[in-house]
Amino acid sequence: MTEPKETTGVQAVLFALEILEYVAVQREAVGVTLIADHFGTNKSKVFRHLRTLAQQGYVVQDEASERYRVGARMIALGHAINDSVDIVREAEPVMRKVRNALGHSVILGMMDKGGVRVVSVQPGKSAIEISVKPGSLLGYYHSAQGKIAMAYGSAALVRKVCAAGLDALTPQTITGVKELERELAQIRKQGWSIAPGESVTGLNALAVPIFDASGQVVATVAIVDSVQFVSEKPTKLQIDTLVSAGLSISESIGFRAGRNR
Repeated sequence: MTEPKETTGVQAVLFALEILEYVAVQREAVGVTLIADHFGTNKSKVFRHLRTLAQQGYVVQDEASERYRVGARMIALGHAINDSVDIVREAEPVMRKVRNALGHSVILGMMDKGGVRVVSVQPGKSAIEISVKPGSLLGYYHSAQGKIAMAYGSAALVRKVCAAGLDALTPQTITGVKELERELAQIRKQGWSIAPGESVTGLNALAVPIFDASGQVVATVAIVDSVQFVSEKPTKLQIDTLVSAGLSISESIGFRAGRNR
């Protein structure tokens, strides 16, 4: 985006907020030149806004590199926003739409120590219900949800899981590090994950990530059913419906695809 020619009043405020948003989602501190190039404007305009933001504590300039990163006031604001956002509340209407469209049980899981914790379930419409109990902890490498957490999480998490050993729960469980790494790369490429028979024989899940305002994966939404109905090759309808649901929930808690990733 290019800053408007008129940089007073509302337009100036909007541009300052966009600069702040850009700095906030970067992995490392960024310089004035990079920010100016991103917005297609000159460095002096960017610097004026950064100086104001720094005076108010929203950004901090590193003395050595002269680059900018988020400040304590912005971090505190982010925590306050996160505390006020209830992912379950935002997700449940979307989950019901997925259940009504596809008929399968829909599972919301949040990142937890040791895996992904099931926090909400919308039961499927089939007479024979196949689901997962709320409170269940789904392991990393042998569940669709856990593999989402690994694929979009840190390299340190992947190393930790692999170092602990990839024990076989079923004959279909991935037990090789290289094979798991290839699958995680494929998940990042396609945006979804499956685990046919990898935790429980005959059971499969199709899962997608949910991102927060900072672009970090914080949860997953998945459909669960027998491999007869959610196969090793999910249908286009299943994939498209769930990917759309994941994006909708992510956006409801502040994620913006064009800016965050």
